[in-house]
Amino acid sequence: MIEPVRPIAIEDVEQARERIAGTVLRTPLVKLDLGPDAPEVWLKLENLQPTNAYKIRGATNAVARLSDKDRAKGVWTISAGNAGQGVAYAARKLGVPSTVVAIETAPQTKLDRMRALGAEIVPVSYEEAWVAAENHAFAGLDGTFVHPFDNHDFIAGHGTMGLEILEDLPKVRTVIAAIGGGGLITGVGSAIKALRPDVKVIGAEPETAAPYALSLREGGPRRFTDWQASFVDGAGGKSVTDRMWQRMEPVTDGAITVTLDQTRDAMRLIAEKSRTIAEGAGALALAAALTGQAGDGPIACIVSGGNIDLGKFCELVTA
Repeated sequence: MIEPVRPIAIEDVEQARERIAGTVLRTPLVKLDLGPDAPEVWLKLENLQPTNAYKIRGATNAVARLSDKDRAKGVWTISAGNAGQGVAYAARKLGVPSTVVAIETAPQTKLDRMRALGAEIVPVSYEEAWVAAENHAFAGLDGTFVHPFDNHDFIAGHGTMGLEILEDLPKVRTVIAAIGGGGLITGVGSAIKALRPDVKVIGAEPETAAPYALSLREGGPRRFTDWQASFVDGAGGKSVTDRMWQRMEPVTDGAITVTLDQTRDAMRLIAEKSRTIAEGAGALALAAALTGQAGDGPIACIVSGGNIDLGKFCELVTA
């Protein structure tokens, strides 16, 4: 049975921080030098996590919260790569088998890393994966399902990022996070709004897949009928589900839609300034900040991941 949606309490986030300590890194928050006329921007480098993506936070908390009985069945999730790596990493640490229903167009880097962490891969189309995510089920898998975004404990784990941002940058005025399923921005937004309701929390989506911006404009969860696949594979869903709308809408202050060219430029800038690699989804927050729509800052941009084939990265940033 699917649990009813309930708010992410600050106590949930604080307990998650204790639970994931020792597995998850406290990632650095670094200032970008963009010149006097640019907004003040800081990068939260989640691409430096052991799995090179933020999903390890939620996955570690969610798998740790399972009962011994549920863990003994093995765990499975749905992923374009980053959630799968996070769940596989957490499962391996606890000696639990894992399976990932993986979107078949995921970068080879992500598929290889999931297998290296011990996950069994079940390749499916994007549409099949999204249906499984909406239904919380996939035929033939009997283990314990760890939803990659619509899971209270998964989301609470992501909220630990919000605690770190407020501690490292007390003067922050805006936090920007990419939106795929919505778990990242819900977790971070819940923590920040509990402690600093004056701080704005804004989502970032690519123009090819921006269902949250559409949902905000129309006042309720919507399907993005013009969805297109792109190199931004770790964000930009086909729809906002009813359950995630209930979670996201109370803890966010809007969404910014960016072009693929703006995303490529942000990927290049992150590499030039921080000497780290961001995948497409990981660069969305910075791309949004650079539009000017988020104000002058200080703005904390979450670089959510860096799992991209190096050849593809070079092709994108040198185009």
